[in-house]
Amino acid sequence: MTFVAEEIGSQPDCWERAVSLAPGAEGLPSAGERVAVVGCGTSLFIAQSYAALRESAGLGETDAFPASEFPYARRYDRVVAICRSGTTTEVLELLRRTGTPSVAVIGDPGTPIVETADTVVPLEFADEKSVVQTRFATTALTLLRAHLALSEPSLLPGDLVAQAAEAVNAPLPEGAAERTQFTFLGAGWTNGLAHEAALKVREASGSWTESYPAMEYRHGPISVTDERSVTWFFGAPPEGLADEVKATGAVVSASGLDPVADLIRAQRLAVALAERKGLNPDEPRNLTRSIVLT
Repeated sequence: MTFVAEEIGSQPDCWERAVSLAPGAEGLPSAGERVAVVGCGTSLFIAQSYAALRESAGLGETDAFPASEFPYARRYDRVVAICRSGTTTEVLELLRRTGTPSVAVIGDPGTPIVETADTVVPLEFADEKSVVQTRFATTALTLLRAHLALSEPSLLPGDLVAQAAEAVNAPLPEGAAERTQFTFLGAGWTNGLAHEAALKVREASGSWTESYPAMEYRHGPISVTDERSVTWFFGAPPEGLADEVKATGAVVSASGLDPVADLIRAQRLAVALAERKGLNPDEPRNLTRSIVLT
């Protein structure tokens, strides 16, 4: 079994631990604070999901940025950095430059970010050997959702861990692993999940992937969809859109699972596609576990 496949399967246990940690996690934003959330790659997409979820719940204005594009002239009450490795150059530079109180959600507590952020929330039990991020990203988002749920309980389903376990074993969409083009669609806070799913499939299998807000997909991108395609919805599809996609010959996935649990299925698809192509998903082309710039 590859590292990434083993790590995908471990997510229910990681999520359960993250939920239990949330009430005592120091440094995470309080309700009403104006917050910037930053990350790179996968961590950026998790930041986008958290930011949209927090703001839509009325818990405070929340923006998400790539660490390299942070607007230093804007004023925030807190910066939340998501960084598995704790060594990503752009994140460390941002934390050194900003005078705003900061908290970092990290995978490895033995890294420079511990000395750079004001507060750290280590999730070392969710850290990974694999280059391709899976369980750290979803565990970080589960921690952040659980912390939001202290103010707004509806943001965290009571059966979320059970849904994760279901997603680890649920069938993939029939015929999906035989397709060659993949489009992932979200809405609101699940847009970040759609971007992350596209990145996972692209990283692990080198496949042609795209991601869009679901209603924007109809404004042009649907033109690439045909009998070679999979179109994957995170959350319920907008009325009538799934039928339009089916008419193109594409495989349509709309599982009914919690969107983050459904991301587990997309991660599993990425591994299945890699293996079908004879690729090792633990060794994605041109990638390393952490981006450290000289």
